[in-house]
Amino acid sequence: MSNVRRQFGFFDPKQEYSVTYGVLPHWEQPGATYFITYRTRDSIPQAVFDLWQRQRADALRRLGIDPNASDWTAAFGRLDWGVRRQFARQFATILEASLDELHGACPLRDPNVSNVVAENLLRFDGPRYSLGGFVVMPNHVHVLVCFDRNVTLKDQCRNWKHYQSLRINELLGHKGRLWQPESFDHLVRDGDHFQKFRKYIQNNSVKAGLKESEFRLYLPDLQDAHFVTD
Repeated sequence: MSNVRRQFGFFDPKQEYSVTYGVLPHWEQPGATYFITYRTRDSIPQAVFDLWQRQRADALRRLGIDPNASDWTAAFGRLDWGVRRQFARQFATILEASLDELHGACPLRDPNVSNVVAENLLRFDGPRYSLGGFVVMPNHVHVLVCFDRNVTLKDQCRNWKHYQSLRINELLGHKGRLWQPESFDHLVRDGDHFQKFRKYIQNNSVKAGLKESEFRLYLPDLQDAHFVTD
């Protein structure tokens, strides 16, 4: 992949962006770089997730938002973007920390399975997006990526998970849903933020105490990468 010309843009709150809502808000801006986490469906125990939902509801109430109201996302969307971003980062971080405890069946621990994910991510590095790095952990995947302007976050994540689920289920002789439908994502603000996520990817397996065979790490050489700062 040494011939891939990589370009990375950063989130600019002064430019147009969109926000959609699921368990967490998702910001999207053409040409920006994302740190994306997607996970297997059993990677966070239900008790942990239930506690997280209660904590999130309490935090929304402190912001003056009723989490049980049908229009709570509209009220949340009227908050200052910095408040919304900090809220999303805080509650995504709580769930991401739980992932490193490696709950669930952890099918990606198998090198043959993690290779399916790695090969799929690398396949369109260049034609559709620029990879800043990724790590395939036993029950989740972290990807640092900048999509081409005609590629959306939602569509590409759906494509990754659909293809990988089909291949992995076939490989393991399983049926049914492999991935949790919703991913966690952070828009990257600047070069320092970018390097922070690169380091997170690099150190994730060490933090979890994994053997070399239990994860797949990819950190491309970015010496010739172009970083768009305005």
